[in-house]
Amino acid sequence: MGVFVFLPLVLPLTAWPIARLAEQHLHPRTATRLLTGVAAVMAVCSTLCLGLVMVVGTAQLPGNPLPDGWSDPEVRAAVPFDEVAGKVAIPALGAVLAACGRTLWRHGRVRRRAHRALAGLPETQAAILPDDVPYAYALPGGRRDRVVVTTALLDCLEPAERRALFAHERAHLTARHHRFLLTVQLAARANPFLRPLRTAVAYTAERWADEDAARTVGSRRTVARAIGKAALVSRGTPVTTLAGLAAAGPVPRRVAALLGPAPAVRHWPSLFTLVGLATWGAAAGTAVSAMSSANSAVTMVLILHAATPL
Repeated sequence: MGVFVFLPLVLPLTAWPIARLAEQHLHPRTATRLLTGVAAVMAVCSTLCLGLVMVVGTAQLPGNPLPDGWSDPEVRAAVPFDEVAGKVAIPALGAVLAACGRTLWRHGRVRRRAHRALAGLPETQAAILPDDVPYAYALPGGRRDRVVVTTALLDCLEPAERRALFAHERAHLTARHHRFLLTVQLAARANPFLRPLRTAVAYTAERWADEDAARTVGSRRTVARAIGKAALVSRGTPVTTLAGLAAAGPVPRRVAALLGPAPAVRHWPSLFTLVGLATWGAAAGTAVSAMSSANSAVTMVLILHAATPL
């Protein structure tokens, strides 16, 4: 395996250029799907890398329950600097698993709390809460997906802007944006180098919902006004893990994008552009990361099989 076993830990750096360029030059739908896919693959590869290196570190611990063959010199020789890297990988992998577990637990807890807060209300697509605090968010799951909005926010909007608000939140639910957001959150926990992609996806998912809402109501300017007003009177959503009208992304950039022309739908950018070069660079980094981790896994399995007596 050699030093290639460590490549998946640093290859997420190749995705940094596309994180910002995708926000500016790709259709929000394409950018969200692309960045989420890149982040997911790289996170899995880097976690697998830590797991492989951890095997070497665990094999050196006194009294370990693993087969004695796992501490064979041939196994340790498969990883450079095995004594240091193996021992560091043990707490690192533990920290990654704990962080991802906490994120999943918090995500589930937030959704359960939100559904319990709506208990007793009619099972309609929109839940109007009599609350003096203005906010709105999309709540997936439960018996049915719902749009939650308070009377305080509705009172601040004109009828056309209210239609834009509901169209925006329904777009979140239809496109299952919560899945993209949860995926990049887990990826950022698995590898800190993927945090720029998490930030980018939080923005592009909102832009995706903005564009769908503009197409539904037939007015980009109306959606821009609704976003601007909601941002002025509210503080986003009461819980950061739920998508909302003014929940994520720099609002001035979203408003400016809506006041401009609609983004062109292009599934894959040309290589002969800056964004295309960055996209292909991120794709190459993802492919190398996947191949490196797969090669290291196969090599480690073969070595362990040979070193472990039947």
